[in-house]
Amino acid sequence: MAAVPKLSRRTRWAVPVGALVITGAVLAGSLISVAQASPGLPPRTPAQLLAQAADPVPPPLTGTVVETASLGLPSLPGTANPTSIASLLTGSHTVRVWYGGPRHLRLAVPEPLSETDVIVDGTTAWLWQSTANTVTEYSLPADARTRMTEPTTAPLTPQQAAQQVLAAVGQTTTVSVDSNVTVAGQAAYELVLAPKDPRSLIGQLQIAVDGRNGVPLRLQVFARGASSPAFQVGYTSIRFVTPAPADLTFSPPPGAKVTKENLGAGQPSGPQPDISTIGSGWLTVLDLASAGGSGGSSPRADTVLSALLLSATPVSGAWGTGRLLRTSLVSVLITDSGRMFVGAVQPGVLYAAAGQAATGSQTQAP
Repeated sequence: MAAVPKLSRRTRWAVPVGALVITGAVLAGSLISVAQASPGLPPRTPAQLLAQAADPVPPPLTGTVVETASLGLPSLPGTANPTSIASLLTGSHTVRVWYGGPRHLRLAVPEPLSETDVIVDGTTAWLWQSTANTVTEYSLPADARTRMTEPTTAPLTPQQAAQQVLAAVGQTTTVSVDSNVTVAGQAAYELVLAPKDPRSLIGQLQIAVDGRNGVPLRLQVFARGASSPAFQVGYTSIRFVTPAPADLTFSPPPGAKVTKENLGAGQPSGPQPDISTIGSGWLTVLDLASAGGSGGSSPRADTVLSALLLSATPVSGAWGTGRLLRTSLVSVLITDSGRMFVGAVQPGVLYAAAGQAATGSQTQAP
């Protein structure tokens, strides 16, 4: 889980669809049970469900979320660390959620013999990593809105994922409603979003919206032409109740190393990821300008990059030379000049993005 100081809009991967796909793909099997019979619910139009699913402030709840990602990429180092980029590209992750309101929430990522927690309680937030027994305490601006989408750089809950995806709805998207489903014991509508542009590798996204509370319970991504989901994040259990106060409060454990930062004092210190976007909607491409050694990337990032390069195919064009790695859902272009372009798009879209980036006309991430 990413540290709280890197929560600026630019460093969060809140990019319509493209960023969602970066953090997950090809599902290795359904982990969230769905009843065979469609539950009965009052009719809803796509516009009504879009309005419900886009609400950034859900009612109080507690639950467990399971997300599974497998991009079909080569074996990557660092997957045992739940905070690493590599861990988000493969395997299954469980997140426990306690949500009492925009300023009172807790996300816990349990791992074997360890746990990483983000706790927000009023104007204070904590990041606790049990393996190192370290705690970072953050003072939050009193006038800033803290939403469920903010503690992480990846969509760890269906609400986070749905809010990112719904930003792509527009003239480039076909929206419909499928048969009702049951997710985590809750009757839900199935909202379907499909890109019109064939250059998108995404066939459709399905968002299960709780029939009573309007909360997104599950999001599934299907590669174009596929009959099974390529990415899934959803609740395996959920209760729409106010969490107990003890679940939303935190005190550093004995012996923990505690550091403090004031987020109201300006931007956090230290290097920031050099990430920008090119294109929009379903054809959004992430431009990681610091992917190469010249960009000052970390040793961990360089190791992941080396693993990707081993399985990539040499390519060239007017944009230059590099290597291409492609799955059914994601294309990755690593140029010899040290840039990485990633998107749920046909390779030609990446080549065009690389050419556009070379002219310095890319659009900075919001």
